[in-house]
Amino acid sequence: MRLCSIASGSSGNCIYAGSEKTHLMIDAGISGKRIEEGLNEIGSKTAECSGILVTHEHADHICGLGVVSRKCGIPIYATQGTIDAILHTKSLGKLDEGLFHPIRPDQEFTIGDVDIRPLAISHDAADPVAYLLRQPGHAIGVVTDLGRYDQYLVERLQGLDLLLLEANHDIHMLQVGNYPYYLKQRILGDRGHLSNELSGQLLGQLLHDRFKTVLLGHLSKENNYEKLAYETVRLEVAMGENPYKGDDFPIYVAKRDCISQIFEA
Repeated sequence: MRLCSIASGSSGNCIYAGSEKTHLMIDAGISGKRIEEGLNEIGSKTAECSGILVTHEHADHICGLGVVSRKCGIPIYATQGTIDAILHTKSLGKLDEGLFHPIRPDQEFTIGDVDIRPLAISHDAADPVAYLLRQPGHAIGVVTDLGRYDQYLVERLQGLDLLLLEANHDIHMLQVGNYPYYLKQRILGDRGHLSNELSGQLLGQLLHDRFKTVLLGHLSKENNYEKLAYETVRLEVAMGENPYKGDDFPIYVAKRDCISQIFEA
């Protein structure tokens, strides 16, 4: 199985994941042109995607969905609440409702040779989810846009090979920054975004001897930067109640404006 970030950040998100036979897109929050260019860089095409898995309806996750779906007719998978919200988003233009496939948290479904389990998350959207992708002996998690994590999520994310995990903001940068008070409270709240510190604490509960790589994603442009996210997550892992240190596993940071390398499980 493979994982690659086409774009990840507060300004737009699109993740490629799948197998040699099954190509999947998780969110389409950048332009159709950027999606196509990114996929081309890894030897793929938008038209080759077997499905688009949507996490939730915020613009930085769906703004390219209308163009991509009309051009290529790719099936779209999302919870019913997310589908309803997407269909009421006028900026996307007219969407073919026949392309939508409703899914539910914890109800597994299969696309090609990849088994997919949506996981309920806490975020201020209609019915948001993270995604767990599996093949026999391999598992990938794509987990962003959550204000908090709980035992439910920790239990379901055990045994991963690869993980794209939100490290949205540094708490101090956010608190002293220029955002209005209400927005700071939203981001810091239980339905906001995961801080660097919480990201590292969650990662520490998911590590195991066969874990391969974590890719930190969805960084805020205003309230975070790559080195800070990287070092904070490493420190939290080292301080956690687990036998691992921050240097025991590769940690990468996804960029908002260019693709990552391809990570393989």
